[in-house]
Amino acid sequence: MGVITTLREKLHFVLYALLAAFLALIVFEWGMDFSGFSGGGTLAGKVNGTPVEYRQYEQVYDRLVDDFRSRSPQAELTDGLERELRQRAWDIVVNQIILDEQFEKYNIRVSDEEVLAAVESDNPPMVILQNFINPETGSIDREKLDSSRMDPENRDVWLSIEDIIRRELMVNKLQGTLQAMVKVSDSELDALVERELGTFSASFAVFPYSAVGGDSLYSVADPEIKQYYEENRDLFRQEPTRSLEYVIFSAIPTERDSLTIKTELASLAEDFTLAADDSAFVSLQSDRADTYDKVYSRADFSVQAGDDLFADSGLKAGALIGPIVDRSSYRMIKVQEVMKGDTVARASHILIPFSKGDVSGEKEARGLAEKIMQEIRSGKKFADLAMQYSQDPGSAANGGDLGWFSRTAMVPEFAQVVFRAATGTLAGPVETQYGLHIIKVTGKDNSAIACSEIVRNIRPSGATLENARRKAAEFQIEAEEKGFDRATEIFEKTKNTTGPFTKTGVIPDIGYNNSIVKFAFNASKGAFSDIVQVDAGFLVLRVAEINDSGFRSLDEGLQDMIRQELIVRKKGEALDGRLSLLLKQKNGDLEAVAAAFGGVQVIDADTVRFKEQAVPVYGNDIRLIEAIIGMEPGTVSKPVAVKGGRALIVLRGKAYPDTADLESEKARLLPMLEKVKQERFIQDYFTAERRAATIEDMRGL
Repeated sequence: MGVITTLREKLHFVLYALLAAFLALIVFEWGMDFSGFSGGGTLAGKVNGTPVEYRQYEQVYDRLVDDFRSRSPQAELTDGLERELRQRAWDIVVNQIILDEQFEKYNIRVSDEEVLAAVESDNPPMVILQNFINPETGSIDREKLDSSRMDPENRDVWLSIEDIIRRELMVNKLQGTLQAMVKVSDSELDALVERELGTFSASFAVFPYSAVGGDSLYSVADPEIKQYYEENRDLFRQEPTRSLEYVIFSAIPTERDSLTIKTELASLAEDFTLAADDSAFVSLQSDRADTYDKVYSRADFSVQAGDDLFADSGLKAGALIGPIVDRSSYRMIKVQEVMKGDTVARASHILIPFSKGDVSGEKEARGLAEKIMQEIRSGKKFADLAMQYSQDPGSAANGGDLGWFSRTAMVPEFAQVVFRAATGTLAGPVETQYGLHIIKVTGKDNSAIACSEIVRNIRPSGATLENARRKAAEFQIEAEEKGFDRATEIFEKTKNTTGPFTKTGVIPDIGYNNSIVKFAFNASKGAFSDIVQVDAGFLVLRVAEINDSGFRSLDEGLQDMIRQELIVRKKGEALDGRLSLLLKQKNGDLEAVAAAFGGVQVIDADTVRFKEQAVPVYGNDIRLIEAIIGMEPGTVSKPVAVKGGRALIVLRGKAYPDTADLESEKARLLPMLEKVKQERFIQDYFTAERRAATIEDMRGL
């Protein structure tokens, strides 16, 4: 009875097996059915008027937690993960009710006879397949299955299994009902054949938006922005959000705190030197428990810490170096061996990004890169130019300095240039996925050490924490009496804003924090929080905005986004008009139209294939590819919206492989296309049902 014992122990996980039986969204998120819900208690919410008992929701949550712990026994259930699992439990309960409504809507029923027939069939339900398969034969072990079913001790377990099977069969029937609504047209099949087999030759020219002037020529009035927002509200649909204002009282370690940590670490020096088992000593004393038997280069330290270590005259086997400060920690290193290792490099760079396929953007970026190179050659300091021009937020403020790094720490194109060049070399522009880089190689080193180390993070002391907490409490009292803004003036604090966030999303600039989320979604607008401790210190927060409308507010940021979208739209309309007129005047001569713009080139691409998702010579632009394969040979396109502007295309020809039998290919591709359309239809159907449902979430958090 081993199988049944296992099933009895993990019965509430059995439904995960249904994932393979149907679309994951539908079966898990929509088809999960936990039996044995207990009644009574407060409501967690309602779905289309159907009550959801809090105990029901909690049972689903507890089972998700059990499953998480069984799969990841060593993992921590963090605030963020707990919130994710709670939201997932709520979604499961909501989706189950909506699914039950679909069963009623389409009169989906499964009889006891159908359940029995499914168990005895050659293609049994998933719960049977996963638990009664004979691994040697690949077939169902009927003797074991029948023995388990007939054993009176297993009666309760089998009743639950039958409920699971019934649910799977009902989902299958609903799936079949919805799939029957989907048909594939001849034109859709023809288009798929062209995408799979066609090779196209085309000539085209891309006309950038800048060809019709700058943004300042295209004004957008506030009513236009509001009209766009109202006409496209579905684009701005979102979960309920909150925005908070807050001040932070930093608990930054003082010099005294730092000295205390350093002194504590230094007091371990003798014992660390004499320790016979570094792993045990490090595990006990270090804030990073795995820092033993390591090989380090300069790339494993900050620049200053690396200099302190590798320039130390006492660096030799058996030496104990430190404590040395490295960013926000102290490190004391027990050297086992000094050696030569893989070369690491130090470099600075200036990053000039551009979008792949944006011809005008790339041209502008290369022009700027050449200008910067000329300024460097004329004697201007690299660091000053990096702070002025570089778009890499991580290094620009440091004059472009990237510190020490290994070859594999950088993208291949960047690393190849740096590690081939000599120290002092100025290189570039080098193109990578991030854009163009102007690079200055500032160091090479192959020094390395084998060692163990004790690391102590520099933390604020209890006194420092208490001082910050006291100031936060004083601020809170002042804010409640005189107002948040006045309190920030009195305490000379900066007022921060989170921007909107959902119950399950990250709080901008703060991260996951359950206590803050609970406060935000349970308090009224203008309410003050209790003092909240975070890694950086102590926060006092106020609810600034509440949005339960289901749509993003037309705030300043969204207005700017819509304004830019409308400017691009107006530029596109201007381009369309000018190109259409020129096409008529030049009798469809693409070269003549391009020449009229000046600087626009006609590109010939002879092997455009949809599967490759890129146009030879030009690059990736799916809208350009779609336009090319949708044309007939010998025709000239109307202006086509592409990345960065408009395109005019002449399709010179299309061909299929000589061995291709188009009718056979259609017969092969038809079931594939049907399946894709059916899956997409079902996904969209249930998404629409969920969106249309009246869902009352009363859980709090």
